[in-house]
Amino acid sequence: MIDENGQMLGVMPLAEAMGLAQEKELDLVKVSPEAKPPVCKIMDYGKFRYEQNRRKKDTKKNQKVVTIKEVRTSVRVQDHDLQVKVKNIQKFISEGDKVKVSVRFRGREMVYIEKGKDLLLRIKDMVGEDCIIEKAPKAEGRNYVMYLAPKKQQS
Repeated sequence: MIDENGQMLGVMPLAEAMGLAQEKELDLVKVSPEAKPPVCKIMDYGKFRYEQNRRKKDTKKNQKVVTIKEVRTSVRVQDHDLQVKVKNIQKFISEGDKVKVSVRFRGREMVYIEKGKDLLLRIKDMVGEDCIIEKAPKAEGRNYVMYLAPKKQQS
């Protein structure tokens, strides 16, 4: 048995513990029901649940959800279109998002699959130093895929 201040009161019958809790106008809560004998604590259960929910909300609020943006291109992309895609990738990286860059091959383009890897590495060079390659370029079916992530800030 533990009181509201955290003081150990020792082992006591349930009726006596309930009487102490009612006397102090608080609740008797089983903290550890599996223990022999079970551990109970006198506390304001409503206040306890409120603080627990508030702590949960605070931890959720402090979490940063990382989203993965995807930029798709073709192996036959023109220079200006590629520059537009690189600008979008830089914007996503600066916002702290990860980017999946994929080059898709259609029809007989599969013969030139090495050009897809070269294109992805060229895109990485064009994006600059503010990102790192999280997953190296890899062929997945009719696509060549690479993942970019923002560099970690030193603080």
